[in-house]
Amino acid sequence: MKHTQMPIHVIGLGVNQVAHLDEAAQAVLASLSPNDIVLGAPRQHDTIGQYVHQGQREDLPKLKELKESFVQWQSQGAKQVVVLASGDPLYYGIGAWLMRNFSLENLHFYPNVSSIQVACHRLGLSLQDVQVVSLHGRPLASLRRHLQSNKTLVLLTDQHSQPKHIAEECVKAGLDQSEITVCEALGYPQEKVRTFATGVFIGDELEFDPLNVIVLKTSQQTSLYPSSVGIPDASFVTDKGDGKGMITKREVRLAIFSYMNIEQGDTVWDIGAGCGGVSVEMAYWHPRSQIIAIEHHPDRLACLTANRDRFGVMQNLSIVAGRAPEVLMDLLARNDEEHGKPNKVFIGGSDGELSVLMAQVWDLLPAGGCLMVSAVTEETKYQVMQFAQQRDEAQDAVEQGLQVSIAKGERLAGQRLFRPSLPVALAHFTKHVTQKTTKTNYKENAQ
Repeated sequence: MKHTQMPIHVIGLGVNQVAHLDEAAQAVLASLSPNDIVLGAPRQHDTIGQYVHQGQREDLPKLKELKESFVQWQSQGAKQVVVLASGDPLYYGIGAWLMRNFSLENLHFYPNVSSIQVACHRLGLSLQDVQVVSLHGRPLASLRRHLQSNKTLVLLTDQHSQPKHIAEECVKAGLDQSEITVCEALGYPQEKVRTFATGVFIGDELEFDPLNVIVLKTSQQTSLYPSSVGIPDASFVTDKGDGKGMITKREVRLAIFSYMNIEQGDTVWDIGAGCGGVSVEMAYWHPRSQIIAIEHHPDRLACLTANRDRFGVMQNLSIVAGRAPEVLMDLLARNDEEHGKPNKVFIGGSDGELSVLMAQVWDLLPAGGCLMVSAVTEETKYQVMQFAQQRDEAQDAVEQGLQVSIAKGERLAGQRLFRPSLPVALAHFTKHVTQKTTKTNYKENAQ
């Protein structure tokens, strides 16, 4: 698709009933021929009626159908396509999709004022002081990862994220004293900007224009959703209740996160994910990384899914039901954006297959990738030691190891004591190019 030579003009319309376009955007619309395409929603077509005299109006199809439509329009004689956008096409707009599917040399952007900007100006908010969250076409639960205390969120909404839905999420998070401002039909004669306490929506059926932007000011109350790393064990749904099931415990998780150092854009596998302590929290703090949790036990899978929904991380946490290492080949065969090769892997459970898993994962990892393994039993510790010796012989890894021993304070018969947990050994391996390969490359470069 990226090789097409047909110009695509992406025009932001602003937030007015009649679009206010600059001269460049007006010139594009004036240059349309009868076979050219103007693509947008019916409301958007209405806003540019005074500028368009030729061209075919088309409603925006689903994005998975849009690729084929461009090919069809070009074969039917279209020389250019105009795509209408609400405000700024490259800020939570269709521009990002177009950039993924076409070359920049074919795309021409004409930005305008967005509804986000207008909402902030109506309320006197500086854009740099707010956080924008798009719920448009996204699960409502994805809001949860943003619901911490004392935040100002500007929410782009759809029919599933109307004010009452936002209020319900605030109540679930323990932020029932939050304030919701609904900015309706911005730029239209019927525009309204109204502020409500969250509790107003509970039990009442208030009506709002479906074209709205919501500004949410969360209260100072303590939220269910954390604002710093180290989610309490009891916050997770587990197969034994109260955070005592099959999850990696909080203090060990902190060490794992520190050593793995997840970066934006990483693809991380959590093998033997259990109820999701590691994978869910990784996904929570790293929304622009893809986390794939692999687990086969039915009860733990159910808990893992529940925790993914509870913390609103369904957009970047994928769950794969199956037993490693067998399922890993199927996972690689998909080879799509969500299930490609990992560059970082954590093995928290192996069902007796640890040696095979470590060897298989190591072969998959690119240079600079890392493998981290946790071991509790002497058998698994021994297997990790064997793997470390293999890395020494191959000289292809930087190894770091530690053993975490935790004793938590409890009361027994009215007296304080520290009850120790089983120590957990953690081994972290960073893959690098072997000396042999480095010398070969040096000789090739010298030649």
